[in-house]
Amino acid sequence: MSSAPAVTIGKKESLSWSIVLSILLMVAGFLAITLPQVAGIAVNLMVGWLLIFSGAVHIVYSWQTRSSGGLVWGILLGLVYALIGGYLLANPVLGLVSLTLGLTFYLFAEAVLELVMSYLLRPLPGSGWLLLDGIVTLILAVMIWRTWPSNTDWVLGTLVGISMVFSGISRLMLSLAARRVVPQSA
Repeated sequence: MSSAPAVTIGKKESLSWSIVLSILLMVAGFLAITLPQVAGIAVNLMVGWLLIFSGAVHIVYSWQTRSSGGLVWGILLGLVYALIGGYLLANPVLGLVSLTLGLTFYLFAEAVLELVMSYLLRPLPGSGWLLLDGIVTLILAVMIWRTWPSNTDWVLGTLVGISMVFSGISRLMLSLAARRVVPQSA
């Protein structure tokens, strides 16, 4: 009988933390939008470290599975990951230029795939949203491409900041909705 309130208190406490973290995520997103150069360099450094870690994992995995073949290719792939990660860490500004160009190619490919998917799914309700998303993504890719490399000091940080703000808002809305439900389930 006494365990039910403890569970409810745990859920309420968890939701409170979720709300606090959502607000912190939105604040961090606004800071990234306000200081896009700093956020862009931070993203570049994070990607650099992740690539180095991934390269090490590839090398270790290739060595552990060397009996199945592909040892040389696995080690080469790991070295490529590690070298690119090292380049991003050693040259953060040039790395940011490279990441911005990579983002442009990614957005262009995403736009093409969304446009194709919207065409293939056009009989279904809601396919117009895919078309709109594809058009907006294509416009964004072209805008970044046409101003590259002069835009590299703000594009990545601004986009990451916008993403963080929207993630924080959606998490906050879900947490607030769940908070209204928790007392009813107690």
